[in-house]
Amino acid sequence: MYYRLVADKVRTALTDTRVVLIAGPRQSGKTTLAQTFAGSQRPYLSLDDSTTLDAARGDPAGFVRGLDGAVIDEIQRAPQLLLPIKRSVDADRRPGRFLLTGSANLHALPGVGDSLAGRLETIDLLPLAQCEIRDHRNTFLARALQGKVPTVRTAVIGAELVDAVLNGGYPEALTRPSAARRQKWLLDLARAIVLRDVRDLAPVDHARQLPKLLRLLAAHSGQITNYSALGAAMGLSHLTARKYTDLLTQLFLVRLVPPWHSNEISRITKSPKVHFLDSGLMAALRHLSAARIKSDRSPFGAALETFVLSELLKLVAAHDEPLEAFHFRDRYGAEVDFVLEDARANAIGIEVKAAATVTGKDFNGLRKLQQAAGKRFIAGFVLHDSDLTVPFGDSLTALPVSTLL
Repeated sequence: MYYRLVADKVRTALTDTRVVLIAGPRQSGKTTLAQTFAGSQRPYLSLDDSTTLDAARGDPAGFVRGLDGAVIDEIQRAPQLLLPIKRSVDADRRPGRFLLTGSANLHALPGVGDSLAGRLETIDLLPLAQCEIRDHRNTFLARALQGKVPTVRTAVIGAELVDAVLNGGYPEALTRPSAARRQKWLLDLARAIVLRDVRDLAPVDHARQLPKLLRLLAAHSGQITNYSALGAAMGLSHLTARKYTDLLTQLFLVRLVPPWHSNEISRITKSPKVHFLDSGLMAALRHLSAARIKSDRSPFGAALETFVLSELLKLVAAHDEPLEAFHFRDRYGAEVDFVLEDARANAIGIEVKAAATVTGKDFNGLRKLQQAAGKRFIAGFVLHDSDLTVPFGDSLTALPVSTLL
């Protein structure tokens, strides 16, 4: 069993919070992690079991009344339980009463709202991080936030990096013996999620269009969202395309990365970029293979960018302090793929390059970000397919992608 970076966060939360939620996509390892916290005082109940689900939906108050505490798996399948859980933990305020898992954003569920506000801590669990797969701790964020240059534990470059990107992090997929079998599993998972789990969130008039939308989003991963173009490609309105994209974000398949700006109003009015939360799933939907990338490396850039974001978000989920992810683009077109900002608005810029060679021009966007952030700029990095670490001026460094691994 893999050691999960957020395990300590879950353990700590259970000591001082009445309800803890492990949230993330299906098959990311939530059940395996949650079961390690089950026991005689906290029995394990799965809402994927039809009998348990019927009992929970049929009499949610009675279902919860009989529990002193519990691990409840896939809570989004019976959101009716949340209000009885609220009443239970208000009557008995001991911490760690309920550990929930969810494959959908609970706040998006109809009728749920903020029923557990002030009583619930949410901890994200995405598919496996590379450091979890390789069984070591990663210090990228700790060093970067201190203005130090992250270090490489083991160089992963060339074909080995391509394989890591194409494999992604879903634990079950990694057990498959070949790339073709891994991609088959990932495609089956995506289809099952969009045709089944989406019904837990909202009524969908064109459910059979969702797999097509997911493929379109994979083709546009890393680009500014254009709902009009997405809708036109499916014969739907831009409002419907936006609604369906939001549903896919709530199921932890894609992430909308908002723009970074020193002005909060500008952040709200500018468009986000769409990214997948697993590079293996994105690659499967685009039918990318190691052989295809070897003959034509152009699609690898978007896949590597998705991979870097996914690794960053996994490290962020385990970090002690909150961090937010943005992208940067100024009025002249200078861009930075990702900006991580802490609670004090200090910023780290990260540009991703699929090539082994880095030049000064690759830092143009980071220099613009450095100017815009001023004293709040901590450091800027260009992550590239190499084993070399090269300084490029004040707080700017070219780093191997391996620093994230």
